[in-house]
Amino acid sequence: MQTPGILILAAGFGSRFRQAGGTGHKLLAPYPDDNGMPQPLLKLTLQQAQRSGLPLLLIIRPEDRAIQQLAQQCGVATCTIASAGSGESIAAGVRATAHWHGWLIVPGDMAWVRAEDHQCVAQALRNGAPQVRLSWQNQPGHPVGFAAHYGAALAQLQGDSGARALLDPAILITLPAHQGTIRDADLPRSDASR
Repeated sequence: MQTPGILILAAGFGSRFRQAGGTGHKLLAPYPDDNGMPQPLLKLTLQQAQRSGLPLLLIIRPEDRAIQQLAQQCGVATCTIASAGSGESIAAGVRATAHWHGWLIVPGDMAWVRAEDHQCVAQALRNGAPQVRLSWQNQPGHPVGFAAHYGAALAQLQGDSGARALLDPAILITLPAHQGTIRDADLPRSDASR
């Protein structure tokens, strides 16, 4: 079966996290797993993506050795880019996975997106939706899914606006989900209780 894959974006600088008082690498900050055991934030994100059974690629910076090691420990393939923004990260990931039949895009700090959320978006793409995104109480969430014919446009993205410019309200399918689909870790630990 032709299936889309998941691009996890982890090539940012985490500047909002540090500006808010965070120290160290945001994606390595400890957060509790389902058993209450502290795990690196990115590991939780990767585990949920892996549980979906979909192909997976992690986009990282070449100098982030600790992130590379974590990806290796989790058995996740990586693509490295000295990215100047999420648009460039997405473009690099899409070019590296041109054989995929669509893409689900999710930031690396969204560890509360569940495996079933990925599966839900992927199924909508398989059913013919051109664009899909999850939402909670009318707030846009992740992952955001694009059908295969968006490959060329995604591969040319630049800057830090991500793929927002490609979203068309006239054809975008929005599916209701839970609060975890809008939750990220831009603020150090203060949002861990959200």
